[in-house]
Amino acid sequence: MKLHSQRFFPTSFPRRLIAIAVFAACAGQALAVDPFTVKDIRVEGIQRTEAGTVFSYLPVRVGETYTDEKGAAAIKALYATGFFKDVRIEVEGDVLVVMVEERPAIAAVDFSGVKEFDKDQLVKSLKEIGLGESRIFDRALVDRAEQELKRQYLSRGLYGVQVTTTVTPIERNRVNVNFAVDEGDVARIRQINIVGNKAFSDSDLRGVLNLRTPGWFTWYTKADQYSKQKLTGDIEALRSFYLNRGYLEMQVESTQVSITPDKKDIYITININEGEKFTVGDVKLEGEMFGREAELRSLLQLKPGDVYSGEKLADSVKKITERMGNFGYAFANVNANPEINREKREVGFTVLVDPGKRVYVRRINIGGNTKTRDEVIRREFRQFEDSWYDGEKIRLSRDRVDRLGYFKEVSIDTPEVTGTTDQVDVNMTVAEKPTGNILLGAGFSSSEKVTLTGSIQQANAFGSGNTVGVDVNTSRRNRTIAFSQVNPYFTDDGISRSFELFLRTSRPPIVNTGDYVVRTTGGNVKFGVPFSEVDTVFFGVGVERTQVETYFGVPGYNDSPELYRRYVAQFGDGSTATTTSFPLTTAWQRDSRDSALVPTRGRYQRANLEVAPFSDLKYYRAIYQHQYFLPIGRTVTLALNGEFDYGKGLGGRPYPIFKNFYAGGIGSVRGFEGSSLGPRAANGDPLGGSTRLIFNAELQFPFPGSGNDRTLRWFTFLDGGNVFAEGQKLETSALRYGAGLGISWVSPIGPLKLSVGSPLNAKTGDRTQRFQFQLGTGF
Repeated sequence: MKLHSQRFFPTSFPRRLIAIAVFAACAGQALAVDPFTVKDIRVEGIQRTEAGTVFSYLPVRVGETYTDEKGAAAIKALYATGFFKDVRIEVEGDVLVVMVEERPAIAAVDFSGVKEFDKDQLVKSLKEIGLGESRIFDRALVDRAEQELKRQYLSRGLYGVQVTTTVTPIERNRVNVNFAVDEGDVARIRQINIVGNKAFSDSDLRGVLNLRTPGWFTWYTKADQYSKQKLTGDIEALRSFYLNRGYLEMQVESTQVSITPDKKDIYITININEGEKFTVGDVKLEGEMFGREAELRSLLQLKPGDVYSGEKLADSVKKITERMGNFGYAFANVNANPEINREKREVGFTVLVDPGKRVYVRRINIGGNTKTRDEVIRREFRQFEDSWYDGEKIRLSRDRVDRLGYFKEVSIDTPEVTGTTDQVDVNMTVAEKPTGNILLGAGFSSSEKVTLTGSIQQANAFGSGNTVGVDVNTSRRNRTIAFSQVNPYFTDDGISRSFELFLRTSRPPIVNTGDYVVRTTGGNVKFGVPFSEVDTVFFGVGVERTQVETYFGVPGYNDSPELYRRYVAQFGDGSTATTTSFPLTTAWQRDSRDSALVPTRGRYQRANLEVAPFSDLKYYRAIYQHQYFLPIGRTVTLALNGEFDYGKGLGGRPYPIFKNFYAGGIGSVRGFEGSSLGPRAANGDPLGGSTRLIFNAELQFPFPGSGNDRTLRWFTFLDGGNVFAEGQKLETSALRYGAGLGISWVSPIGPLKLSVGSPLNAKTGDRTQRFQFQLGTGF
């Protein structure tokens, strides 16, 4: 740019141009202007930019002296804003004129041809980096966005992608930016070769890799699409595979990735050197162990003569570190130093234990609970402030809070207190989730057509930790309305109290026959007393008034089942019997699951005994259930459930027919219609029985593409069970079996379970139901 001044040029020049000082320096000369006092400043060429913005960058004001240095600084500062593509400063007499040419603004950013990514998300992402509507157009930023878009496509295996960027000027100094994308075809991994392996087959090693050649589910998981990150992870997985099987010095020497000229097929070759297989030699344990050497040694999973395993060694170190943490040594340092003997192909270890200082907890902090009161969380803690650090109690506290079921995520960390060496804080962070639960169940059968069940339950009501609920069942067979409330901390010692009020009506499945009606009105109250961290004993009492009405001999109705006619004859007059009972209950529950909603390990057991020793009815009713969750690998869980129930009359009285157990459907034997198994009336209607045996087995897998998300899983199942009448011998040959698969999802309104089951040994007269659905079911 040129530097002009009326003091050096004829008066025919209307203005004196002032050029950038940098340019003048580069030219080796400067057309300087004599300093003068500025009487006015004028800005020309602005369309969107405020004049005040320009003034704010000028180092000179009206009434001040203008110099060449100030002019150069002003031009440099205005260019640095990025708003202008040309800046000039001219002088008209004693008036300073700032002339700018603005960069165009972006009117719109659009994508065409994009299928692999969400277009709206791309537009949003570009706006976050400054390339969006109403932003200043920057060509360098556009080029960078184009290259990043290509990189994202390459990471998804679309190596033939072409991106063409078009910038179209429009009115008012604006431009439209369009990214036209030709995605091309996805490049698939056609072959994975592993060279140098002798101890293990190609198929064994390929099974370790996440990358795959095209298969049944790769269209969804995209495991057949190459990425450098995936290959890096697979190489580490190969190393771990060999390391855990004794090959201490295994090396991945090289990897080659090649793509065909049409950019559709990828070939991967991994060259490895297995090395020798090592066994474990001497294992020593040294350091300060406070007389617990035998206890710590028992945690070592590697013994002399064992095949070396890196995973077992790391797990041993972890367990010793955690055990030291249970004694208060939160910063214990445990290291295993290897001693390799290549001649004997042995590796020995010296495990050094440095406990450091004993640590205590200064403060427990809770965050993320926007609804739940602090006390609801704190009362589940077993680690206390101002006491020695105990790693086991901290983990137990986390598990207890997670088992509440109020939070979708519970995390805990123990940072060191700044400025100290023997104090930590325990910080628990929770993520609230909706605790209102709507339970819906639906099914279709030839007898009841559409069956609906439902309930509304609010756990953690008002953040108090209490649960209130209203149960509604609208099926033709059973209609229920019940109100319940549970206070898990009725006392500060953790004694719980629950009560329930209910009205239940039961009819035969084929309601137009009107064989009988059972109406029960009552309530109960129970108290739970914790005896350990996982054990609770319950005591309760209730009152129930039951009316059984039959239609024996009534014109237009079928005869009632014989069991109901006998009951009415014994306890009633004519066609109706009304009885009152005061059942006493005692129960035991043990829950060591890692989560109440999506458990992957642990057990759940409950035993319940209900006895009515006096009143019109005399009976007892016993229930035992046992669930076991076993992790298989990192992502698969084996879930087992077994239940045995038994009821019997006391004092020569019959067992109440309306207390019978039922089986069939979700929660018992899938593949059979709900409550349809067991003894039947003359017309084929199920009557239930006084004895029930149920078992279920599920193998739960992560849903393809969901990663480690435990809330969405698919499963295969095998169910078995049946019910037996009072006095009937329990015979395993009478059990019914069903198998199939399904999907479980912890949805925002409750756990959802869908299953498609097939009866394995249905008998004549059994009612089958292949598709079953329930929202709010557990196991």
